[in-house]
Amino acid sequence: MSTFDRYASVVFLGLGIAVFIYIRNLEISTAGSFIGPKEFPALLSLILIGLSAANLVAALRAKMPSGKAKKLEYKKFLIIFIALVLYAILLEPIGYVISTFLFLMVGFQTMEKGGYVKSALIAAAIAGGVYYLYVEVAMGVLPPLPF
Repeated sequence: MSTFDRYASVVFLGLGIAVFIYIRNLEISTAGSFIGPKEFPALLSLILIGLSAANLVAALRAKMPSGKAKKLEYKKFLIIFIALVLYAILLEPIGYVISTFLFLMVGFQTMEKGGYVKSALIAAAIAGGVYYLYVEVAMGVLPPLPF
């Protein structure tokens, strides 16, 4: 664990709390339904808070390695950051499922090269699964496929 992990955990913890507070303050009519468009993002923000807190605790407990410091991987960070910006831009034009699939593929291949079939299957399962759960089960709205 590094200093970066500590700072990133604090940032994501703050982001998760801010998103949760923002979602709770939204006024959205659920038209008689118990599950509305606020519940799924609220659940995701709670998961982000929990994972960030766990990572922060692990980073604080970990001892810093003596001697050679671990090199930060700026290239991987830049690739994923650019992919995230493109994901946000392309979400409406090409739809949630395709843009999420492409973002996950770039992320998986950036972190670990190879295993294209495995990466594609996992990315498709996540993109399709979240879309199905949110749109069909929770009755939320996500950008549909362009065709």
